[in-house]
Amino acid sequence: MFQFRVAQSSLGRFIIGWIFAHMSFAIPVQRLRETKSLIAFHHPKPSYPVHILLVPKKAIGSLTDLTPTDTDFVMDLLSTVQGLVAQFNLQKAGYRLVVNGGKYQDVAQLHFHLISDSPV
Repeated sequence: MFQFRVAQSSLGRFIIGWIFAHMSFAIPVQRLRETKSLIAFHHPKPSYPVHILLVPKKAIGSLTDLTPTDTDFVMDLLSTVQGLVAQFNLQKAGYRLVVNGGKYQDVAQLHFHLISDSPV
């Protein structure tokens, strides 16, 4: 829980946003997809059999912080989700794309969860 408190602090939000904006290549995760504007990887502590995080490579605090200049990210997000749904055969299994905000957002860096109860 200490990590979440740090991540929610002003300094933590700055550091997390800066890392995704400038150092995403150094994040130690197995990338499922990577574009100029986002990175997709398995959640390090999954809550579902399929639990994938999709994170912009730009410091964006939450969904409400997106602007019209973020269209590249939104288009990459849609294309990446469609590709992952096909890759993991989630159309038949069922899936959800979730974004949390406000008190439900543990880390103040916009991120989406692609989740499914069905094992891969």
